Amino acid sequence: MGFIIRLLVNALALYLLTQVYGGVSFAPGADVVGVLIAALVMGIVNALIRPVLLLLSLPVNVLTLGLFTLVVNGVVLYLVAAVTALNVNGFGAAIIGALILTVISWVLDAVVGALGLDGKGE
Repeated sequence: MGFIIRLLVNALALYLLTQVYGGVSFAPGADVVGVLIAALVMGIVNALIRPVLLLLSLPVNVLTLGLFTLVVNGVVLYLVAAVTALNVNGFGAAIIGALILTVISWVLDAVVGALGLDGKGE
């Protein structure tokens, strides 16, 4: 049940990102399934590829006091856009979109936690 809730939260975060930021959008004709697939791919990329990218960029990340993580998050969003119905208007838009997506996801996670839907209150 937790996986489904996490998938839905990620899908909602991606959809809200496309509504508040014009640099990231879904392809015309993309439906709910396309949004869910993009959220699933985002979860897989965050679980498998993002840790490798963070490890490889560790020296640069230390030198920039962690700010290079924004670039890594932009690369992740750009990778997701490359294989799904998500469209990103350039790498700069990917970095800004990843920053906005982080804030949206944080707020949605807080709401889900406050409602007790995350399963951590048991």
